[in-house]
Amino acid sequence: MKKTLRENGLGLFFGLIFLLALLGQALTGHALYNEEQLSAGFPTVSLGQYVTSASFGVDVAENWQSEYLQFLLYIVATVWLVQKGSPESKELDKIGPETDKEQLTGDYATSRSPAWAKLSGWRHQVFANSLVLVMGSIFFLSWFAQSVAGVSAYNEKQVQDLQDTLTWGQYVLSPEFWNRTLQNWQSEFLAVGSMVVLSIYLRQRGSPESKPVGAAHEATGTTG
Repeated sequence: MKKTLRENGLGLFFGLIFLLALLGQALTGHALYNEEQLSAGFPTVSLGQYVTSASFGVDVAENWQSEYLQFLLYIVATVWLVQKGSPESKELDKIGPETDKEQLTGDYATSRSPAWAKLSGWRHQVFANSLVLVMGSIFFLSWFAQSVAGVSAYNEKQVQDLQDTLTWGQYVLSPEFWNRTLQNWQSEFLAVGSMVVLSIYLRQRGSPESKPVGAAHEATGTTG
């Protein structure tokens, strides 16, 4: 058990704090929602009703889609783009998908390589791009969930205010939807860009996201 916890500590840690943060969001969101309901003269709802509501769903989904978009774009961009001096970049002469020898695929696969890395054809292509495919799928699914929950939450508020409702298509093209979306996207892009540039000049001893403390500023890649 100790070995399992040690070898999977990073994933378990983030999984735990994710659940705690989601629980905290549910509790505080529920309290805020009921405050707004009372101030508007509407009945309150239970915690169970709130976490299955469109209001909670849109708040969760809009954050998920922006996070997965961030990593999707970063994974794709770092195949073709480099940043001199950043450990978040590949070495300057390795732009592109690299050779089979560098990637340990096909004839260069080792005995410990995944089975599909040794194959050719569509199975190799799927496995060679599996991270982007999964990240992209999660992004588009969470984006769609945000749009569906968002139009439902928006129309609920419109009905309460005796205003006209919108169709899904109208909502996806509305300022309301894109304001919610872009305010998340811009913060994610800023965070990733800051990490790429600041890690050129700053260090964190022992972190794989940093170069060695004594590495030169122009050294590119995690090994310096």
